[in-house]
Amino acid sequence: MEHYKRYQRVARPGRAGPIVIEGPVEPERLKGYRLHDKLDAFRRPREQHEALVEIAGLPEGRIIISREDDMIVGYVTFHYPDELERWSEGGMDDLIELGAIEVADEYRSLGLGKAMIVAAFAEEQLDNAIVYTTEYYWHWDLEKSGLNVWQYREMMEKLMKSVGMVWFATDDPEICAHPANCLMVRIGKDVPLSSAEQFDRVRFRQRFMY
Repeated sequence: MEHYKRYQRVARPGRAGPIVIEGPVEPERLKGYRLHDKLDAFRRPREQHEALVEIAGLPEGRIIISREDDMIVGYVTFHYPDELERWSEGGMDDLIELGAIEVADEYRSLGLGKAMIVAAFAEEQLDNAIVYTTEYYWHWDLEKSGLNVWQYREMMEKLMKSVGMVWFATDDPEICAHPANCLMVRIGKDVPLSSAEQFDRVRFRQRFMY
């Protein structure tokens, strides 16, 4: 599979000046930026910065960021499924995970999450891939958002639908562990039927037991 990476850049007004949404960003450029100290949902900022640089250097990896000058205030990651997760079991080179979405607290409500995701799919660069994301309520920042679990789920679904991702059923135990958890998927228009069928087999491991 060929991984098309078509750089996008757009500036929009922020609270203290322009915010640039750009990506996929190359590793060397990422190294020259700083990570906002409140981007700590998954790792400490220094470690998360290193992880972003590493992902950006992968053939399939792509990092989309929002930055104010040289400070990253938000990011979205795309990469292959972790080899320990069920989504890697199909051995598919055209299955890409939309992994993490994080925006620093003071920059939320500016629409940066949607802007970064839209940039990631611009110019049909992911039309030859199945892109999925797993939404687990225990990863959601319910306290800071002020939303309950269903309101947050609705917000995430609306965000993913902005790029054509829709809810898909699965028997994955983690997703089935709570009714608010969900699997969102976008099957690109250039994905072969064989890949869509293989993905079905991955998401329904127990299909033939009933």
